[in-house]
Formats: sequence, C-alpha cells, structure tokens
Amino acid sequence: MSDHRLTSITLDATTLPAASAEIEHERRVAIFDLVEKNSFEPAGSAGGPYALTLSSQDGRLVFDITGPQFARAHGLSMSPLNKTIKDYIDICDSYYEVLRGTDVSKIEAIDMGRRGLHNDGAELLKSRLDGKIAVDHETARRLFTLVTALYRR
Repeated sequence: MSDHRLTSITLDATTLPAASAEIEHERRVAIFDLVEKNSFEPAGSAGGPYALTLSSQDGRLVFDITGPQFARAHGLSMSPLNKTIKDYIDICDSYYEVLRGTDVSKIEAIDMGRRGLHNDGAELLKSRLDGKIAVDHETARRLFTLVTALYRR
C-alpha cells in the first residue's frame, strides 16, 4: 500500500450541520471507506500517511492536511461546486423519501440520477484539487460525500 494515503479524516464539528440518521450513516461509511482504501497525494509531500480535517470557512472548503514532516491547508472556493452540491443534496433527499415508499422503479431511477451526480461532483472536486492534491476517482467520490455533509442544512 502506498504511503500517500489518508489514515484519519475528521469533519470540523463547528462547521458541520446537524444530520439525519441517513446522512450521519453516509458520513461514517464514507470516512470508513476512505480510511480503508484511498489514494491521496498532496503536492510537495515526500510521503504520508496523512490526517485530513475538512471544514467550511468563509464560503471556502478547507482541506487541512498533516503528515510526517508535512502540514498544509488548502482552501477552495465553493462557487464552482455549489450547483452540483445543491443538485446532489436535492436528489439525495428525494431518494431518502422514496426509500420510505414501495415504488421500486422510482427508487432505481432516482438512484441512477444520484450516482450520476455523485460522479460529476467527484470529477469536479478532483479537478478543483488538481495541482494541490492528487486523488483517484473512488477517493474523490468519498470526499465529495463528505463535502456535501459540510453543506447539508
């Protein structure tokens, strides 16, 4: 396993909105999955492993990274991500609502849309991190889940 990996992820509790049971579960699963398998390589670092704290500060997404002989914070403007995050949150809300019902075809259709938006958000986040932090697609997907957790009201 590469030493360019995350071994700890924290969501800043002071910027984290209250969450439903479903959202809290998604956060825990995303963090667990990220710690289990990820590719995370901050520019300028000789190697990890790394600890990451995600927070929202003044409309910016902040990646606070620490590792052996490495500490850096990257702030990203949320403007390019806002529409995708809003659309993803809306479709997730619809998905959770439909899960309470029994219409399987509706669940499948919404889930396909949800996955598509999730992939779009992951690719957008990956491009926003370009030159700062190199991540693979699956790492970007799980990070996008956590980013939406910071903006879910």
